[in-house]
Amino acid sequence: MFSYIKRKLSESDSGGSANQTDALLARKTEQMSLAGSVDRMGIVIGEDALLQELGYKNASDLQETVYDALRTIRDPEKPATLEDLNVIYEDGISVMPPTKSNVSVVRIEFNPTVPHCSLATLIGLCIRIKVERSLPHNIKLDIFIKKGMHNTEDEINKQINDKERIAAAMENPNLRELVENCIKDEE
Repeated sequence: MFSYIKRKLSESDSGGSANQTDALLARKTEQMSLAGSVDRMGIVIGEDALLQELGYKNASDLQETVYDALRTIRDPEKPATLEDLNVIYEDGISVMPPTKSNVSVVRIEFNPTVPHCSLATLIGLCIRIKVERSLPHNIKLDIFIKKGMHNTEDEINKQINDKERIAAAMENPNLRELVENCIKDEE
C-alpha cells in the first residue's frame, strides 16, 4: 500500500526531489495511522470504519464519550462522584477490537475505594446501566474491578458481566431505585 501511495505522490510531484516525495509519504502515512486502515481509494476500513459508522471519529472518541457518561455517577454512600473518588478514570476505559459479529467492545476497569468495599457490585451495576443508556447503539461492555484491588474481585466481575444477574438485579425495586439515584444526571 505504501508503494502505491509513494508512486501516486511521485506522479503528482512535478519535478520534486525524492526527499519531498518521502516527506509527503511520511505525512500521508501519519494521517493514515491517525484515521485507521485506509484502502487504495482512501476509504477507512477495519475497526475505525465500524466506529465511524456509529458516529465516532476513532477509538479515543468512543473512550471519551464513555468516560463523560461515567464521570457523573454518584457514589452510593458518599456525596461525591466516582470520578471525584478515582473509582473510575479515563485510562481504565479501553476500546477493544470488535467481536466476530462486528460489535464494538468497550472494557471498563474501576477501582473501589477500599479492598472490602461492600458496594462494588452496585457500582459495577451503575456503570453498566449508565453506559447502556448513554450510548444509542449496541456495544459489548466488559466491566472489571482493577486487578488486586478488591478481596472478592473475581466473584464481583462475574456478577457484573452476567446478563441474567443484571436483569434480575434491575427487577428488584429497591436496587433499581438505588441505581437510578446514582446515575441520574444533575438538573
